[in-house]
Amino acid sequence: MFSLLPASLVLGGYTASALYVHFRGRERLKFMRQVADHSTIFAPFNAFIYLCSAVPNRPMLDVDEFSELTPLREHWQTIREEALALYHGGHIRKPTRHDDLAFNSFYKRDWQRFYLKWYGDYLASARALCPRTLELLASTPSVHAAMFALLAPRSHLVRHRDPFAGSLRLHLGLVTPRSGECLIFIDGVPYHWREGEAVLFDETYVHRAENRTDEARIILFCDVERPLRWRLATAVNRWVIAHLMGTTATANVDGEPVGFANRVFEQLYRVRLLMLSLKKRRRGLYYALSYSTKLAVVGGIVYLMLF
Repeated sequence: MFSLLPASLVLGGYTASALYVHFRGRERLKFMRQVADHSTIFAPFNAFIYLCSAVPNRPMLDVDEFSELTPLREHWQTIREEALALYHGGHIRKPTRHDDLAFNSFYKRDWQRFYLKWYGDYLASARALCPRTLELLASTPSVHAAMFALLAPRSHLVRHRDPFAGSLRLHLGLVTPRSGECLIFIDGVPYHWREGEAVLFDETYVHRAENRTDEARIILFCDVERPLRWRLATAVNRWVIAHLMGTTATANVDGEPVGFANRVFEQLYRVRLLMLSLKKRRRGLYYALSYSTKLAVVGGIVYLMLF
C-alpha cells in the first residue's frame, strides 16, 4: 500500500493540474479534445507557473506595464516596412515541409509566417532580410520568440490553447483590415487588431481568430517571458525556455537549423498521413489507436516522474 502512495500522489497531482487547466477561464475545449491536447501534457508545469506568476492570472494584460516592449511599439512603422518588404517578396509563407510542430495545424487555415527567432538565436534569413526589426528585438531580451504572422483573407484559426505558460503572447498590429471583421477572441472576449496597437495576453487560455475581410492581416507575433515571483521559479522557467522550447525551432529556408522535436515530428507526420488514411477506412480503429497513443505518452511522463 505504501509503495503505491507516491504513484497515487503524482497521478492525483497530475489529474488536478490537468483539470485546473481545462476549467480555467470561461471558454474551454471539449473534454476529450482537452485530454488529448498538448496543454494537458504541460499541465503540472503550467500550474506551477500560474502559482508563481508575478502578473495577474487573467486572459488579457496591460501592455503598458511591460516597459521593455516600448521600443517595439514606438517603432512599429519601421517593423511594418520590413514586414511589407518580406510580404511582397513572397517570404511570409507556409513551410514546404512538415517540420513545424508548434503551428502545423494552422497551415491548413491559410496562416503564414516568417520566423525572426524561436527560443534561440535569430535566423540567418531574418538577419539578412529584416535587420532593423532584429535590432529592436535585441533591445527587448524578454522576447524569446518572434515572427511575422499573416492571416489570409476569408480564413480563421479554430479554438485552441497554447501549451506553454512560461511566456505571454504579444500581437503588434502592422497591416490590419480597417473593418471590425478581423479579430481574435481571447477567452471569448473579442479584440480587433489595429495598426500600431499591441495586445498582450495569456495564450494558455482558449482563443481563436478570424479574418472575414478580403485583406490580409500581418502582425508582429512575440512570446514574452512571463514575470515570476521568485528567483527559483524564474530559473526553472528559463531552463525550460533554454533546453526544451528551442527543440521546436524551425527554418524559413533550407539550410537553417531545425530543432530536435521538429525533426522527430517530420518523421512522425508520415505516420500521421498513414493514420489519416486509416481514418477514412476504419474510423473506430483510428480513434482507438490515437487516444491510446496519447495516453501512453502521458503514462510515460508519469512513470519518468516517479522513477
